[in-house]
Amino acid sequence: MQKESRKLREFRRREQEILDTALRLFLEQGEDSVTVEMIADEVGIGKGTIYKHFKSKAEIYLRLMLDYERDLSTLLNSEGIERDREALSRDYFEFRMSDPERYRLFDRLEEKLVKSNQLPELVEELHKIRASNFNHLTGVIQERIDDEKLENVPAYFHYCAAWALVHGAMAMYHSPFWQEVIEDKEGYMQFLMDIGVRMGNKSKRRKDTETL
Repeated sequence: MQKESRKLREFRRREQEILDTALRLFLEQGEDSVTVEMIADEVGIGKGTIYKHFKSKAEIYLRLMLDYERDLSTLLNSEGIERDREALSRDYFEFRMSDPERYRLFDRLEEKLVKSNQLPELVEELHKIRASNFNHLTGVIQERIDDEKLENVPAYFHYCAAWALVHGAMAMYHSPFWQEVIEDKEGYMQFLMDIGVRMGNKSKRRKDTETL
């Protein structure tokens, strides 16, 4: 049993190394330019060994995306969030916006995989995790609405507004035009995160209305 356990640990370690290396290469060179053989060479293993872990490059794509959504799920269900619901917004925006290159890569990969109908069972699993995250987030948002902390609109309005802010920020971050305009990208992303945290805040909206 102990020998099998070591073998399993080594298998998982190598698999994670493949995923980490693939992600780095996809970000550096673009996913279309990276081959399975290139990933194998970078890890220092044979091409055939890759296929012991993954059936195709598309499966590597999806494993990376699944791990990303699971990491968000872990964050949303962490003890810190359970103790401090107000920290949810900032943690969500930091997670989504802290690595614009990875966010853009996964968004691009998902569109390709859905259009080509590759590995639909894994795409469905990805969507299930995302739906679970959505349900969890909207539940927390509803609690804050009930506590009169957030604007009293359907909870999904808040969630979708947050998603729209993140998605728009990522599009601007990678736009050739806006890249020239936004000189301080790090400062700008922090500014947007601060806006996201305050977005939908009931007391803020009330003050704005009173000012008008």
